[in-house]
Amino acid sequence: QVQVVESGGGRVQAGGSLTLSCTASGIAYVSDMGWYRPAHGVQHSLVATISRAGDASVAASVKGRFTISRDNAKNTVYLHMNNLQPEDTNTDYCAAADPSDHNYDHWGQGIQVSVSS
Repeated sequence: QVQVVESGGGRVQAGGSLTLSCTASGIAYVSDMGWYRPAHGVQHSLVATISRAGDASVAASVKGRFTISRDNAKNTVYLHMNNLQPEDTNTDYCAAADPSDHNYDHWGQGIQVSVSS
């Protein structure tokens, strides 16, 4: 059974930084990996995604502040968040795409990020 586990969340002051980590286990390898958060009435709004080859896509709302990277050998993806603002306070979810269909079939439980002003 595939498990997706996030770590690295917490509370910071505005302008601070956090790095979220997410590891998929129980599967030999995953294709795309990404981070999502609830926004604008959408449960899973894109924050950033990255392919196995390293092609990354970052939402316009966080571009210039957030970057995404991954370690294929560890089935792990990272979200590096800089200059965090109170509006970044949210529960962020990690997702891993199954290589059989490249759909985001595997989701983590979510991790809380809180930014105080």
